[in-house]
Amino acid sequence: MSKEIFSRYELKYLIPFSTYERITEELLKRMCYDSYGDTEGKYTIISLYFDSEDKRIYFETRNKAPFRQKLRLRIYNSATLEDFAFFEVKKKYKKRVSKRRTSIRLGDAYDYINGSVSDFSKLGISNLQIFRELDAFKQIYRLQPENIVSYDRQAFVGVDDPDLRVTFDYNLRCRKEDLRIENGPQGSFFVNPKLVVMEVKVDHSVPFWLSRLLSESHCPQKSVSKFCTSTELLTNIGEANMKEA
Repeated sequence: MSKEIFSRYELKYLIPFSTYERITEELLKRMCYDSYGDTEGKYTIISLYFDSEDKRIYFETRNKAPFRQKLRLRIYNSATLEDFAFFEVKKKYKKRVSKRRTSIRLGDAYDYINGSVSDFSKLGISNLQIFRELDAFKQIYRLQPENIVSYDRQAFVGVDDPDLRVTFDYNLRCRKEDLRIENGPQGSFFVNPKLVVMEVKVDHSVPFWLSRLLSESHCPQKSVSKFCTSTELLTNIGEANMKEA
C-alpha cells in the first residue's frame, strides 16, 4: 500500500452478497488474493472525507462534473497516532481515475488539519510535493473534515496482469459525530448489508473473460459514490439510493 501515484479506469457494480461469493470462486481461476490483505485478501478501510461548507465536493460528484476530485485521510485496519496514514487526492476526468497520495504520521495529519503546523517539512510525510498539492486543493476549496466512511474489503489481483484488480466492499458504514479514524469502523450502514460494491480496476480495458463472467452473473454497472451516499444519509441531502435489497 505504499504506491503513491495511480491512474486507471474504475468500473463499479452493486451486487447481492450471494453473487459476490459466487464470483470470487471464479476469479480465483485467473486471479490471486491481494498480498496486502490477510490470507484471503481481506482488510478494513477507514477514511475521513473533506468538503466545503457549501458541499461543493458533494455537488460536483453527484452532478458528475467533467472534472472532479476528493480529499481524504485513510488508514488500513487500525492505527495509533504514531502510525502512518495516507493523505490522498482522488481525481476523475473523462472516466479515468487518478490518485496521488503521501503517507503521513496520523498525529501529524491531525495537527495539519487543525492548522497548528505551518512548516510542512517538519511533518512525517513521504512525499512533500504531493502534500503541497493536496494542501493547495484544501485551501482553494476551503475543505474541512466532513464524515468518516469505513468498510471491509476483499481484493484480487490478476496473476498474468498485475494491473487488473477486482475489489469487493461490504459492511459500508459512516459517521459524522466522531471524526477520529483511529477510533475504528463503527457507524450507520449507508448501503444495505446484503449488498456489495464491486469495483473492476484496469489500466485500459476489461479482459474478455471477466466481461463474460460479469454478464453471466447479471452484474450491471451502477454508479456508486461512497462519499455522496454517506453524505446524503448523514445530512439529509437528496435521498440515499442504495438501500434496496
